[in-house]
Amino acid sequence: MEFLVTFDIQVPEGTREAEVEQRMRAEAAASARLARERHLVRLWKPPAAPGEMKALGLYRADSEAQLNGLLDALPLSGWMQITVTPLEPHPQ
Repeated sequence: MEFLVTFDIQVPEGTREAEVEQRMRAEAAASARLARERHLVRLWKPPAAPGEMKALGLYRADSEAQLNGLLDALPLSGWMQITVTPLEPHPQ
């Protein structure tokens, strides 16, 4: 199954810059691993206002439950508002 996933990332106020940088590096490594495993097909950076962090991804998983497990394991998961849209092939 394929899923369109939107991420709105909000760093909690008062978080040290070192922690933000460490989590961002870990998130990049996790994304690379998911791409190697063919779960993450494509990742985009949509337009965002200054200070906003957003991402849009196309994911593959056997089920929505599997996808949720993959997303919950991301280093930034506690800082993200995630919206998942299941996709099905178009009939044409």
